Amino acid sequence: MIDSDLARLYGVEAKNLNKAVKRNKNRFPPDFMFQLTRMEFRDLRCQIGTSRWGGRRFLPYAFTENGVAMLSSVLNSARAIDVNIRIMRAFTKIREWLATHQDLQEKLRKLERKFDRKFSIVFHAIQQLLEAPERPIRVRGFGEDGGKG
Repeated sequence: MIDSDLARLYGVEAKNLNKAVKRNKNRFPPDFMFQLTRMEFRDLRCQIGTSRWGGRRFLPYAFTENGVAMLSSVLNSARAIDVNIRIMRAFTKIREWLATHQDLQEKLRKLERKFDRKFSIVFHAIQQLLEAPERPIRVRGFGEDGGKG
């Protein structure tokens, strides 16, 4: 998560969040927090559609799940703790969702291997249809100018 988004959730300014993190730098190793490069920030800004007017003077910091968890010890307020609990629960839900989908993907792979031989002819025909070049469709009975001809 980006520092400005976290600051908004915690009800503090991004610069104050970053100051608190810098005062506790030893709590945030590179796998907890890192600063975006200019290219990453530009790409992010293009994705979310922010303007170039005003804005940041420094590149934003991104926090991993562990970094977000560590923020609760740095920003020790009731709101920070509540927000942190909610964020951790969201991360847990995301992991559960990913695990569920990985199980489904594995089941599909197993089915594909099991039935691959039986349906190889069908798969081959579908592949040929997908790779076949499209032929232009000609409508008979009409001239190039759209009238009957």
